[in-house]
Amino acid sequence: MSKQRKSIFIITMLYTLLILYFLFFAFGRVGAAERTAGYTFIFLPDSFFKLPNISDLLHPTLMDLVGFGNIIAFIPYGILIQLLYRATFLRFITTFFFSIIVMETIQALSFLGSFDVNDAIQNTLGAAVGFGAYKLGARSKNNWRNFWITAISAMVLFLGVWGLCGIVDKAFTKEEGPFVAINELMDSSGNSSTGKNLNSFEISAQKVKPRYNMYGVAGGDLETFTYSCKEKVFFSLYYGIPEPTDYSGSIRVSVDGREVLTSSGEIQRSDPELFPAVFEIPVEAGSELKITIKGDEKIWDVGYTEMKYFWN
Repeated sequence: MSKQRKSIFIITMLYTLLILYFLFFAFGRVGAAERTAGYTFIFLPDSFFKLPNISDLLHPTLMDLVGFGNIIAFIPYGILIQLLYRATFLRFITTFFFSIIVMETIQALSFLGSFDVNDAIQNTLGAAVGFGAYKLGARSKNNWRNFWITAISAMVLFLGVWGLCGIVDKAFTKEEGPFVAINELMDSSGNSSTGKNLNSFEISAQKVKPRYNMYGVAGGDLETFTYSCKEKVFFSLYYGIPEPTDYSGSIRVSVDGREVLTSSGEIQRSDPELFPAVFEIPVEAGSELKITIKGDEKIWDVGYTEMKYFWN
């Protein structure tokens, strides 16, 4: 083994020891292992493309740095391994990926981390960037020229991967759409009840002006309204008892028979700072919502938002 190759081998081993330290001992992993009761395995790739954007870097968090580190820290392997062993891209990337899978498995089995295929993919992306940078840089007999071309190529390829990940994240991440008011609910008699009476009122000394609709009952009666969701939505409504009030009223909301909200005038009396209150819940397609109102309780701005891809 030549002197230069020995030096590269030593650098690779020392760098690997540094990486192993971060994989198994950094970030309080040893202490966390003592409190871990079970193995964590994440086999479904779903977030390997979620890298921090430029605005995140203005106030970076630890997870932002980890997201970048999962790629950047493994770029040197794409360069160092080729300086030691010649291999095709397919052979190199396959061997590297399965090596990372082994490390992730040991992390999980030793309770020093979790098996996360998303991390493995990010690490492999980093190695692929290094491999490409080396191929672009190793075209001259001048070592310093090769070094600078490789370094610049690594930066350019990383920026390309970062941008591509941003495009993929944007394309396959749903965003909250506009609010859609529900202006008709089915009452207990099977008739359609229209939200009306949009006059302003006060709750806990706050002036409330419904924007879209308002539902309620009069004279201490009880009424159940029903709404069937045709698709997955985030359902929301505001509720409270307008002033002046003797706090005689209540509200219950259930989804497919499972109660998800209950409140009463007594709760409003004891914690007036919580009102007017807002209630939000994700509801699956095909579910049935039932809203039961009693007494002077009012609900308003009843509606939903959908999670949509930007192209919808």
